[in-house]
Amino acid sequence: MTDEQLAKLIADDDLGLLAVKPKRTPQTSEEERLLEGFQELIRFVENTGAAPTELGTRMNERLLFTRLKAIRENAGQRERLLPFDEYGLLKGDVTAPPKEPPPPETIDDILNDPFFASLESGVSDIFTLKHVPQAKDIESPDYVAQRKPCKDFKVYEEQFQNCQKELKAEKRRLLPFANEQQIEVGKFYVLNGILLLVVEVGERFEKKGKWNNRLRLIFENGTESDMLLRSLASELYKDGKRVTELDEKLLNAMLVTDEDKDAGFIYVLRSLSEHPDIKAVPNLYKIGLARRSIDSRIQNAANEPTYLMAPVALVSSFQCYNVNLPKMENLLHRFFDHATAKVQVKDLEGNYSTPKEWFSVPLSTIEAAVRLLISGEIVNYVYDAASGTVKLVE
Repeated sequence: MTDEQLAKLIADDDLGLLAVKPKRTPQTSEEERLLEGFQELIRFVENTGAAPTELGTRMNERLLFTRLKAIRENAGQRERLLPFDEYGLLKGDVTAPPKEPPPPETIDDILNDPFFASLESGVSDIFTLKHVPQAKDIESPDYVAQRKPCKDFKVYEEQFQNCQKELKAEKRRLLPFANEQQIEVGKFYVLNGILLLVVEVGERFEKKGKWNNRLRLIFENGTESDMLLRSLASELYKDGKRVTELDEKLLNAMLVTDEDKDAGFIYVLRSLSEHPDIKAVPNLYKIGLARRSIDSRIQNAANEPTYLMAPVALVSSFQCYNVNLPKMENLLHRFFDHATAKVQVKDLEGNYSTPKEWFSVPLSTIEAAVRLLISGEIVNYVYDAASGTVKLVE
């Protein structure tokens, strides 16, 4: 077969059949394969400075192009990989990583460096640099969280022992890790075969357009780590499990198994608006749904009337399986219908609107209603606005 025939065959491979890798072991999940394949695309960008193209001179590049095309055309895969897309591969607007300048070859190359031309004259001490920030002012991009002995492990040891007993008694179960929204304080996970507990979630911060948190993780072997939330999520995708809660139930009142289908999340948001009319509404919360990442859904909240044209904070979320999520969300909205908060906001174009899904209800009451929905008992209850609680129908 000639190169021309091969190129035509690859170009006509709409199903990506030529991009199929050798069959893996059953232990390798679809999630792992997707992430590993995308990381290979990222390495290509880092090595070449550009995305793979259909006209690449090497077969590997053309196969990578076929894989990238298939991912771009799959909405579910795009959303799953978005947190890892640091170079814009999914959007097609690739921002290549900066290339290192070539090393100087002669003394003239060093002396002609523009850096020396920028230095002020009359400097008496060549070790006193005026144009270079001190090391303490530079944020190290290469910081990697390290495990170290946990000095207060005794505080958590009994929790690990109880969790292991509950797993053996099948009061808890190990399930595939599916979303970074599942990482919360007080919850257990298994990473590389070791049980870990999240005991602290630091302040949320933004870096390079992405939100993250620094965690404190305690491991069953007596060590701890201050890994970033997104880093932990990435590792759990590859070789991890989440441990169910003792009282965790599904909307169909059944335990989750590997065969159950993740429907998404019901979430509760708090507005961070400084507008006096909005701040004046007591217990103001938005009840919404998200198919995948809640973070990506709310990252542009300050520019969207739906979120009252202001940043929001995620205060609670509930993962759902095997259900029609919009129907569940609608049922909750109807349950709190007479507590709807009618707040008017002005969008970026000067138009006024009254966003839906905002309610003046105590957070504890919203969470109680969701749990009643999960157990199926919500039909026996009503919301009492006078007391701000749910009450049994008499």
